[in-house]
Amino acid sequence: MAVLARIRTTSRELSLFAAASLAIGIATSAFDSTFNNFLNESFTLTGFQRSFLEFPRELPGFLVVFVSAVLWFLTTRRLGVVAMVLGAAGAFLIGFASSSYAIMVIWLFIYSMGQHLFMPLASVIGMELATDGKTGQRLGQLNGIRNLAVIIGSVTVVLGFRHLGFTFQHTFILTTLALAVAAILLFSMTPETTPRPRQYLQLHREYRLYYLLAILAGSRKQLFVTFAPWVLVTIFGQPTQILATLLTVGGIIGILFQPILGWSIDRFGERLVLMAEAFILIFICLGYGFARDLLPEDTALLVISVCYVADQMIFSVGMARSTYMKKIARQPDHVQPALTASVTIDHIFSISAALVGGLIWNAFGFQYVFLLGMAIALVNLVVARHVRVPREETAAQAG
Repeated sequence: MAVLARIRTTSRELSLFAAASLAIGIATSAFDSTFNNFLNESFTLTGFQRSFLEFPRELPGFLVVFVSAVLWFLTTRRLGVVAMVLGAAGAFLIGFASSSYAIMVIWLFIYSMGQHLFMPLASVIGMELATDGKTGQRLGQLNGIRNLAVIIGSVTVVLGFRHLGFTFQHTFILTTLALAVAAILLFSMTPETTPRPRQYLQLHREYRLYYLLAILAGSRKQLFVTFAPWVLVTIFGQPTQILATLLTVGGIIGILFQPILGWSIDRFGERLVLMAEAFILIFICLGYGFARDLLPEDTALLVISVCYVADQMIFSVGMARSTYMKKIARQPDHVQPALTASVTIDHIFSISAALVGGLIWNAFGFQYVFLLGMAIALVNLVVARHVRVPREETAAQAG
């Protein structure tokens, strides 16, 4: 009853954005749980070819600050609509117009541009819809909704492939429809009355620690996005259903974990949460890289699966970087440009990490990719120790 009462008292804008977040999560889950197997079965890529594919996939992340600057005249929510339309078009074309690998790369670029345009917007809109002192909690709640969406999308994929005769085209249709629904919901939101900032191409010295965190986040991200599922698919030979099942498990855990993580950011501060993420990632990299060498095959697969789910959970610590930026911003209109710039910075290093990781994989083996990940995690741990927020914010958290 309390949940129903809270839903009834939720503002129209928050309800629409929550529903859009649900639709986006379903689309992303359906796409991510099948894309690696789609590549493997359609184009038979080597490890290096798979890692090289991250260049066109991640290039929109580098370009997002320039695209946002060109589209400065659109409000945040209307830019979100553009992002969803691009994502829907790209997903549909991947499924039905990929006559060759080169053509598929073009459609992937379009899909990825939509996804990356929305990345900073998700945090900006979420923080706009939060009450004072509960920004992390609001972002955690929205991430919890996205985790529910992961369950819906992943379960649909698992049941579809096992019992309903799904092909990859069915999942791309699901992705397209879900993103189209999200576009309609975002368009239904009332546009902000304040103009969006124009200073997207300006970096501020005062935010250099935030930019450094973005560099490390981008470098570590590829371990989860590219190489972790590639280990499951190629080293352990797991089918589409396994990745979808792991996403489902992560989604179920995340429904509770994400709000708790958001509350922890508000209660304990970004510094402690970011340090905990780096510490946990060290052990996740150990599992990814060496479980197969140290343990029996079945046990190693279980360890890798646990690492995959845990990695999926701590990936959401990115919201701590967003709330940190909001707290240290000298002016409110610095927040969105800084978040957008961080996506570009993130992707400069994520593209580099993907290419370097592919070379390391081919030359030395997948284990050494995750040794690199451990090194990144150690640096992240040191950098996170220097995170500080204004004194009044800390006092508010303690109260």
